[in-house]
Amino acid sequence: MLPLAQIVKGLGAEVGGSDRSRDQGRTAEKFDWLEARGFRLFPQDGSGLGSGEQVLVASAAIEDTVPEIVRAKELGCPRVTRAELLSRLFNAAPCSLAVGGTSGKSTTTAMLGWIMQYAQRQPTIMNGAVMKNFATPANPFASAVVGDGNVFVSEVDESDGSIALYNPTVAVLLNISLDHKSMEELRKLFGDFLQRAETAVVNLDDDDAELLARRCRNVISFAIDHPGATFGVEPGTIIEREDGIDALLVDRRTDVGHSLRLPMPGRHNLENALAAIAAAVAAGVDVHDAAVALARFEGLARRFDVVGTSDSGVTVIDDFGHNPEKARATLRTLKSQEGRVIAFFQPHGYGPLQQMGKELAQTFAKELGPDDIVIMCAPVYFGGAVDRSQGSERIVQLIKDDGGNAEYHETREECGDRIVELAQSGDRIAVMGARDDTLTVFAQGLLERV
Repeated sequence: MLPLAQIVKGLGAEVGGSDRSRDQGRTAEKFDWLEARGFRLFPQDGSGLGSGEQVLVASAAIEDTVPEIVRAKELGCPRVTRAELLSRLFNAAPCSLAVGGTSGKSTTTAMLGWIMQYAQRQPTIMNGAVMKNFATPANPFASAVVGDGNVFVSEVDESDGSIALYNPTVAVLLNISLDHKSMEELRKLFGDFLQRAETAVVNLDDDDAELLARRCRNVISFAIDHPGATFGVEPGTIIEREDGIDALLVDRRTDVGHSLRLPMPGRHNLENALAAIAAAVAAGVDVHDAAVALARFEGLARRFDVVGTSDSGVTVIDDFGHNPEKARATLRTLKSQEGRVIAFFQPHGYGPLQQMGKELAQTFAKELGPDDIVIMCAPVYFGGAVDRSQGSERIVQLIKDDGGNAEYHETREECGDRIVELAQSGDRIAVMGARDDTLTVFAQGLLERV
C-alpha cells in the first residue's frame, strides 16, 4: 500500500490512511516519515472516514470487520482494491511494463525501472520493496517513483488473481512455481497475461513459461541455458563473486556480446538482469545502455541484503525469501560460497504455510548441508480470522524427515538466543521472511549480539 499511496499523492491527490501496525506500535519511524510528507494518519477505528466522497482503497487481505470497511459502507464511500487502483493508473500509461512470475518480481522491477531511469525515460515505478538506487536520507522508503506519466513499470501479483487486471505494453514472465495458487491456476493467469501484451518477454529456462510463450504472437525471450533465447549468456563466461556475478550477454538477433557485471551475487540475479534488459529493449532502450545501467544497480532492501559482518567473523543477511522458489535462490547463493549457513525462517502466515509447507521443507532439506541448520519460530500473526491449527512445528518435522537439520522455538526471541549460541566465525546467518518490517531490526540485533 505504501508505494501506491506515494504514487497517488505524487499525482496530486490527498491521501490518508490507517494501519494496524501503527496502532500496535511497530515501525514507528515509517509512520513518522509518512506524516512528515503530508500523509494523514488515523487509528484503525474508522475515524479517517467522514464523507461519502472519500474513496477507500484497501488490500484484498483486509477483513470486512475492520472499522474502516464498516464505516465506508455506512457512508457509501466508493471502495477499490489496491490492485484495481494500481491497474487503472498502469493501464493509462502510453508505455506500460509489467513484471510477473512467482519469484524475482521486485528485483527485476527495480532493475527495469533503473534502466529506464538511466535511459532518461522518467518512469513511474511501483515496487514491493525499497529500491536502493532511488533511496535518499529524505526518502528512505523509496518503493515507488513518480515519473512524467509516459512510462509505468510495475510488478504484478498472481497470488490474488489481480494480474488479470493489467493490460501491459510489455509483459515479463520470470518463472512459474507453486506459491499461493495451484499450478493449473497459475498457468491460466500467466498465459492470459502474456497474450494481452503487445510484447511478451519470457524465460525459456522455465519449462512452463516456455510453453506459454509458444502461444504468444510477439516474443522476446531470455535464458541462461536455453540456446534459443533472444538474450542469453555465452557458455563458460559466468564468474560468480561473493559480492556479484559477471557474464558475457549475447544478443542473438545480432550475435553481438555485451559485458554484464552485476554488483549482487546469485545466478537468479543474472536471470533477473536478462529479463530486465529484454524488457527494456522491448520498450526501445539500447542493449548496451541497459547492460551498462545494471553495473550501477544497487539492489533492494531485504533482498540478500548484507547487514554486516561482526568482529568475530559472522555475516548476517536480511532476506525476503518466503516461498520455495525464493528460498531456493537465497540458499543456493549462500551455498555457492564457503561457510556454514544458519537459516532463520519466520513464515509469513498460517495460510501460506499450509499451501506450500511441504515444498518449503523439501527446499530447506535439499539445498542445505549436514552442517547447516534451519531455525523456525511461529508464523507471523497480526490479527484477523485464520486457521492456526498447523504451524511451524510441522515444517520443522518435515525438514527432519527429508534429512535436514532444523529446530523449532516458538518466539523470535528464543530463536535469536539459539542463533547467538550457535554462531561461529565464518557462519552466515540468513534472516528470512515476509510481511514483517521488524525482521530487519531483528537481523541488525543479531549482528550486534554476535
